[in-house]
Amino acid sequence: MTKSMTRRTTGHGRSVGARWYARWTAARRGVEAGMSTAEYAVGTLAACSFAAVLIAIVRSDAVRSALSKVITSALAIAS
Repeated sequence: MTKSMTRRTTGHGRSVGARWYARWTAARRGVEAGMSTAEYAVGTLAACSFAAVLIAIVRSDAVRSALSKVITSALAIAS
């Protein structure tokens, strides 16, 4: 029996064990990639919370009147 007859290979010349190991490592990388998704979710939640706070500040009467004065003076200068 020759060596090529005892070793099972895939169509690309790699052994079945090497192919299995490549799939296993790819699957492990996929598990770790999910952690990045969770981190993005936490970051998105923090950004949305920050945006909500900014909207609440901008909608306050003091900030609204200050912005109104700035816009009015800018329009007066432009005309």
